[in-house]
Amino acid sequence: MVEVSADELVARARRLLAMPGRAVLGITGAPGAGKSTLTAALLDGLGPDAAHLPMDGFHLADVQLDRLGLRDRKGAPETFDVDGYVSALARLHSAPDTVLYVPGFERDLEQPVAAAIAIAPAARLVVTEGNYLLLTSGGWERVRPHLAEVWFVEVDDDLRRSRLVSRHEEFGKAPDAAREWVERSDEANARLVAATREAADLVVRLD
Repeated sequence: MVEVSADELVARARRLLAMPGRAVLGITGAPGAGKSTLTAALLDGLGPDAAHLPMDGFHLADVQLDRLGLRDRKGAPETFDVDGYVSALARLHSAPDTVLYVPGFERDLEQPVAAAIAIAPAARLVVTEGNYLLLTSGGWERVRPHLAEVWFVEVDDDLRRSRLVSRHEEFGKAPDAAREWVERSDEANARLVAATREAADLVVRLD
């Protein structure tokens, strides 16, 4: 594990701006590890040179999950539009002079929102964060070639699980249902993500 400060992380990300064309930095880690927190700090430190492409926007909508019988696995790798995500990543490189509209994810609705985010040509570094950037199957293996670096975020597991329970409660689940979802679904996904840790370019510990 490499210990680095917040300023050092911003500086490392800024060095990617020296790459020709547009660079994409991946932030991955288990559910609740702090990916969004780190991403927000990077975007704040990098300013207008950077933009955000969240993997969460490529969640399948509940109507599709119901059709596929996957509603109780929401958040698992197979419940995302991986083809759409890979296509968006590819377009960051192939069409850097056009505005790229990508979906966001509305936590209050627990649903993706089409074209909620616009990535302008001025953004020469795009930060994309999500659980499955380093998976090697299910179509996710097509993600890594589009990324200049991938950083793996980790935190104490008890804190991470506590955050997840609180998040699920905040967005409408009863306490017992929130704990059950974390132990059954989120932790199954966390184990998948943990197995990809060694493939990361940098491990960032958030406490």
